[in-house]
Amino acid sequence: MTTTTSTTASSTQSAISSTLASAAQSIISGSTKSSLDVSTLVSSLVTAKTTGQTTAIANKTASDNTMLSAVSQIKSALSSLQTSLSGLSDGTALAVYTATTDGKGITATAGTTAMPGSYSVQVVNVASAQKIISGAHQSTDTYGGTLSLSLGSTSMSLSLTGNETLSDIASSINSASGNPGISATIVTVQDGQHLVLASKSTGAANTISVTTGGSVDSSLGYSSTSAGNYTESSKAADADLFIDGTEVTSASNTLTSAINGMTLNLTAASAGTTQNLTVAADMAAETTSITNFVNAYNSFVSQAAALSSFDSTVAAGSKGGVLLGDSMLQSIRSTLSTIIMSGISTSGSSTTNLASIGVNLQNDSTTLANSLSTNATKVNQLFNKVNGIGTQLGDKIDNFLASGGIIDSRTSALNADLKSLTTQTTTLQTYMPIR
Repeated sequence: MTTTTSTTASSTQSAISSTLASAAQSIISGSTKSSLDVSTLVSSLVTAKTTGQTTAIANKTASDNTMLSAVSQIKSALSSLQTSLSGLSDGTALAVYTATTDGKGITATAGTTAMPGSYSVQVVNVASAQKIISGAHQSTDTYGGTLSLSLGSTSMSLSLTGNETLSDIASSINSASGNPGISATIVTVQDGQHLVLASKSTGAANTISVTTGGSVDSSLGYSSTSAGNYTESSKAADADLFIDGTEVTSASNTLTSAINGMTLNLTAASAGTTQNLTVAADMAAETTSITNFVNAYNSFVSQAAALSSFDSTVAAGSKGGVLLGDSMLQSIRSTLSTIIMSGISTSGSSTTNLASIGVNLQNDSTTLANSLSTNATKVNQLFNKVNGIGTQLGDKIDNFLASGGIIDSRTSALNADLKSLTTQTTTLQTYMPIR
């Protein structure tokens, strides 16, 4: 539709211009007997008038697009810096710990609330799940009545029609929607079939009991007080261990509250061992987080410098970067560098900044590692989540990148100007001579 309208308008303008030129030519020829080509004269006058405007619009469009690209590059650099600050602004990047043991069968994971330290862990036994094996039954035996199974305080009941074999019972147990957490299998050996019932959960409270009713063979029944019908191959037991001499029991081999901020996982290999658990700051992870921040900040600084540089050795008109003297960029650079240089106020009149903890923006990994090792307190103060430099930088960058912020406003203004220039170009084209 747009193409049709444009073509129609162009044709109309062409017809009008042609008619006017013909009329003018007739008048001039009739009055002066002159052979002057009025059409050529009109075209020359219109071209002279519009060429300058067309050039100005083209130059302004190129300038706006160059500026838009520069603003986009600054936005991208700030976004990368913002990403690098995510763990440094909320405190998590410097609350990373490693947990190691000097024995076997224990793995530990340290969370952000863990504290560095050393613990003696003596494992008496690990948690286990109960498993019981019934006496022998014939594969052709069938059962009718009820069979109730419970695990701890949760139970289920099966109604048997009298046609179910032992294998059918095992399948019914496994598929029952109300199964409390018992798995059933059949083991067939020389003396017949055996029903094997196993708890899916460890812990002393998760014991199995089986009650028969009706004509179901009572030999399928089992309880802790009448266990003669089954052989217990694995007991229901809690994990039992001592941490720095204090006894700890757990129904699970995954302990999440024994040591604050720590998760301990026990395997059978740990039973009967005493080993040391050491929790320490993860220097490698912390170094990586701060290094990523330094790299991102340096990248922004380099990008900003390149876009606002001045080179007197190049040709006139190309000496200055597209953002040379730009107030938006000056504001962003000044804000961020002030935070970097100022740091934060600590006790009394003391100030902690990157330089005070031995960290410079040259990305010296050795110096940084030493700082994290010897100045851990200051490092944590500098990047605290209340008013640390990570938080301050993150807040300012959020404002810069926000909808309606200085970058968004600048981008919107440039896009609006480009739209206006496009409209001007379209309007100007209607005055151009049709050849």
